[in-house]
Amino acid sequence: MKAKHILLPTDFSANARNAIDYAIYLFEKVECVFHILHAFEVGPSNLSSNMGKAKDTRLFRAIKDESERDVKTLVSELESVNKNKLHTFEELSVADSLVNAIGRTSIDKGIDYIFMGTKGSSALKEVFMGSNTVKVIQKIDFCPIIAVPENYDFDIPDEIAFATNFEHIYSEVELVPLINLAKLWHSKIVIVHIDTGKKLLAHQKTARDLLTEMFHGIKYSFEEVNGHANISGAINSYARDNKNIGMIAMVNYWHSFFEKLTKENVIKRVAFSTEVPFLIFPLIEP
Repeated sequence: MKAKHILLPTDFSANARNAIDYAIYLFEKVECVFHILHAFEVGPSNLSSNMGKAKDTRLFRAIKDESERDVKTLVSELESVNKNKLHTFEELSVADSLVNAIGRTSIDKGIDYIFMGTKGSSALKEVFMGSNTVKVIQKIDFCPIIAVPENYDFDIPDEIAFATNFEHIYSEVELVPLINLAKLWHSKIVIVHIDTGKKLLAHQKTARDLLTEMFHGIKYSFEEVNGHANISGAINSYARDNKNIGMIAMVNYWHSFFEKLTKENVIKRVAFSTEVPFLIFPLIEP
């Protein structure tokens, strides 16, 4: 089996470090290359977008040196506390916006998963995530992302709640990020459908039935959850009420039937309030 490539963006905060530690823990039985990425921009005028001029400035060189030094220090610290011979770490200091740096690195390095922390609470959390993790989720729609709540006291995910409305017929390749994570710790996949009081249509029943074929050989079950005032509230309430749930998973539906039917940005709302890690994986259009 070839090594997994895991991208770990950092701003050197405790929150980012928690997400890094969780990734290392989750993949402790797997050969991995962890790419520690710090993205930096020069000043409010975004000089780094004009690379020719930016590289000539004393400010750019100072920020670049500081970024490279801090990444090197972090990697040295991670190597000193993580003696797992399956794990190696690479330093990445990139002069670009966070979204661009993550996007380019994901493609260049063949990244399998991106881990990012979430931070804060209530309105503060929304402000932070609106400019960071959620922005990455919105823009990076081609690579699985795992958002790790701040101060999450991580444990093995005994069960993964896979929230779906059965509107999309999944292909095998789409479900690989979810299935691979379930296989890591022999986690059970709980297929969570939010009951809004409407009967499933024929195509939804087909999508539901095909999931049983996709999850062949993996522990799974179906769970109908009564709809709340909003879909995201129902998903998060289910995860809170069921202590075996160690992760929530959804396909990245930014223009999904969820939103068409409810006018609710479900993924964003789940990310704001989840108490367990949240896997968002790409929708692959035929």
